[in-house]
Amino acid sequence: MTLSKNDILKEIKDEHLVFTPQMDAYQIQPNSIDLRLGNTFYIAKTWEYNEKGRTALTVDYMDLENKKENFKLINLKPGQYFEILPSEFVIASTHEKIEIKSETLMAVMYARSTIIRRGLIIESGIIDVGYSGYLMIPIVNKTNGQI
Repeated sequence: MTLSKNDILKEIKDEHLVFTPQMDAYQIQPNSIDLRLGNTFYIAKTWEYNEKGRTALTVDYMDLENKKENFKLINLKPGQYFEILPSEFVIASTHEKIEIKSETLMAVMYARSTIIRRGLIIESGIIDVGYSGYLMIPIVNKTNGQI
């Protein structure tokens, strides 16, 4: 079942959906909520220089065994911006922390079409029942230039 704007507002009022900071009226759409990008970005390291020379890296954030630092963490300061370079892959956090406190609610994350039309590919994902935290959003710039 898809929630209407009134349903979403009721779930927020009943604290089944909690957003920190709170949503403003412009973020709640007829059947969705617009989340904002936060100030934390992870950039995959694509190569390293070692005893063999320059070596391409295969970045796998699930490779806990090797525990390599395959991502560079960028925390923007107020007033700074982040340009995603052509063909670059980054992971960004949401500005809002979300909590789904209902046993009957889950969510699906989709990119807005205005973002897709600019050439950014944002992977969709499921947000499970009981989830609490910031969302991590994989983004690829599929353009030949900066946007």
